[in-house]
Amino acid sequence: MQETMVYNEKISKVIDNVNKVMIGKEDVAILSLVALLAEGHVLLEDVPGVGKTMLVRTLAKSLDCDFKRIQFTPDLLPSDVTGISIYNPKEMEFVFRGGPIFGNVVLADEINRTSPKTQSALLEGMEEKSVTVDGETIPLQKPFFVMATQNPIEYEGTYPLPEAQLDRFILKLTMGYPSLEDELEMLERTSKEHPIESLSPVMSKEELVIIQKEVRNVYIEKNVQQYIINLVRETRNHESIFLGVSPRGSIALMKAAKAYAFIKGRDFVLPDDVKYLAPFVLTHRIILTAEAKYDGKSARQIVEQVVKQTFVPIRKEF
Repeated sequence: MQETMVYNEKISKVIDNVNKVMIGKEDVAILSLVALLAEGHVLLEDVPGVGKTMLVRTLAKSLDCDFKRIQFTPDLLPSDVTGISIYNPKEMEFVFRGGPIFGNVVLADEINRTSPKTQSALLEGMEEKSVTVDGETIPLQKPFFVMATQNPIEYEGTYPLPEAQLDRFILKLTMGYPSLEDELEMLERTSKEHPIESLSPVMSKEELVIIQKEVRNVYIEKNVQQYIINLVRETRNHESIFLGVSPRGSIALMKAAKAYAFIKGRDFVLPDDVKYLAPFVLTHRIILTAEAKYDGKSARQIVEQVVKQTFVPIRKEF
């Protein structure tokens, strides 16, 4: 119990670090930590200049993690992501030089700008926690966290991620524009030196791996598991949804709920945790019918409707 309190204090310090750099974005910081502690990955979809890259850099610096950035372009090759074997004439053998995927926190900037072949090189590592080069499978470092970004406005020259690849991301988030007060404070803070320059690590990589293991042990009751299944099955039967959420989505929602409960200082999951996280976990995993799109409905609206319609379990003794 005492160890859990120490870890919660460290998580709070990470959130405080993010708040020093990202003004008014505490909810995004918490959700990013949810994905990180659940050993998942995040897709950030928003317009340029709202702080997507800065969020990832802040997390990496706060956690004392090795930060790598991949700027995806149409001419990027899979070997630019995974690395390549180079011949060493002195030793007369090939030596593997790892690419940027061998970092702890990896920013996949504008992932939809590159070809599906290169996208798949990154997505293999996300799912399998390893990469295959020259027929050899090489495990990635722990922790391993990918935050991919894409611009929802400009689609010219892009390769949209197919649904099977979108399913690899545990959460899909947006940053949004800051409020007037937040933007004024942002100008004030960055007028001399950027706040990220003065940040110091508040958690080590080793501690993060331990916390990830602790999150797996968070208790989730059968009726809360049933609630997750009911939500997911409802997306498969909804009249406005062409393709519902897969079992991978059920597992992702459970993992995210455990991580969120741990961040909130609990060793058990509440139905409210599932209810709050459902739109972030499920929205990018469904495909709407043509009629729903024609009527102007969004996937987020449909998921929120599903959440409202699904019965929330309540135990009498509570």
